[in-house]
Amino acid sequence: MLPALKHRNYKVYLSGQFVSLIGTWMQQIAMSWMVYRLTGSAFWLGISGFASQIPMFLFGLFAGVIVDHVDRHKLLIWTQSLSALQAFTLAALTFSGKITLTQLIILNFTLGIINCFDITGRQSFVIQLIKDKKDLPNAIAINSSIVNMTRLIGPAIAGATIAALGEGMCFLLNGISYIAVLFALFSIKVDKVKKLKFNIHKIFENINIGYRSTFDNPSISAAILFVAFTCFFGTPYINFMPALAAKLPNGGAHTFGWISTSTGLGSLVGALYLAYRKGPPDLAAIIGFGALVMGFFLILLSQVHTLGLVLCVVFMIGLGMMLQLSSTNTVIQTLVDDDKRGRVMSFLTLALFGTAPFGSLLMGSMAEHITLEKTFLINGIICFIGSLFFIKRAAKINTHIIAYVQLS
Repeated sequence: MLPALKHRNYKVYLSGQFVSLIGTWMQQIAMSWMVYRLTGSAFWLGISGFASQIPMFLFGLFAGVIVDHVDRHKLLIWTQSLSALQAFTLAALTFSGKITLTQLIILNFTLGIINCFDITGRQSFVIQLIKDKKDLPNAIAINSSIVNMTRLIGPAIAGATIAALGEGMCFLLNGISYIAVLFALFSIKVDKVKKLKFNIHKIFENINIGYRSTFDNPSISAAILFVAFTCFFGTPYINFMPALAAKLPNGGAHTFGWISTSTGLGSLVGALYLAYRKGPPDLAAIIGFGALVMGFFLILLSQVHTLGLVLCVVFMIGLGMMLQLSSTNTVIQTLVDDDKRGRVMSFLTLALFGTAPFGSLLMGSMAEHITLEKTFLINGIICFIGSLFFIKRAAKINTHIIAYVQLS
């Protein structure tokens, strides 16, 4: 039922990721809560989200070129080591009692630069761990399941840890958690992939090759542009959960942790559905439906004011987001050529994280002027309407996917 798990390298990598991602979610929760605790402002939550994601907009396409020209295995060892160093720096500053908002923003920006290479590298590295390409969709779905399984555990632990020991302990535990993924990466033996000769003078030519590979393919381009749309108007909502949690009755860090956990549970259900799903690859319809669900429940989020209802609504938003994003990843990984994988995946990463910082700024500014609830309402309506337009194109995209799979 889970054919990707028969690949030894993939299992080892996944086990390391499981431990590390728990720490990653703990740090994200602690970082957001600390920013809101220091400022009490939804606007600064938007700035914090902007700082962590804008590097993807600035450097993401260059990272895609580099990923196609270097050993991805060694690249991930470097990026994970640097991420651990960033977490330990955060912990040291927090325990010293001298950490400032400026330092938080700078360290968020630093991690964003590391993630430019790490996220694109990880997405491209999975193919090296799966020798049978038919198992790739299952591997992507399982990886999404692990990400969201840890999202259930990390935020819950973070909420309790912040309340008992403070944010610094979350940062410290995240730094320690990287030991697991580094151990896994050093334990993996992968076949060498033929590396393209890197010429810094041709970097823009290489980006152009990635651009053509992305936008000359109507199915890939439609999926990526739709992700950019929803990541601008929809997914930045998650940066404002500390403000929402603080407004609820008896709201605090523990409330924020439960909201994040419920979102992760919804995403996990969506990922498990895709992992076990049988039948034709009508992934484009799932992409459109997932975004439709996200938009509809984002509208509802503007209307609920008790913790129980908020947990139910964010569960459905998480489910919708996962259906869209994981299915988009599978469509692109299926259709892209191996020698251009890093460059094309960098366009997906740019759509995911390059548009989100501007969406965070927009939502933060809107929340300051018209309230957070009205911001969710307006952006939810926009996502809902956009999803209807994408669903109209789903049949053509599915036909293209089926034809490609049959030819290969």
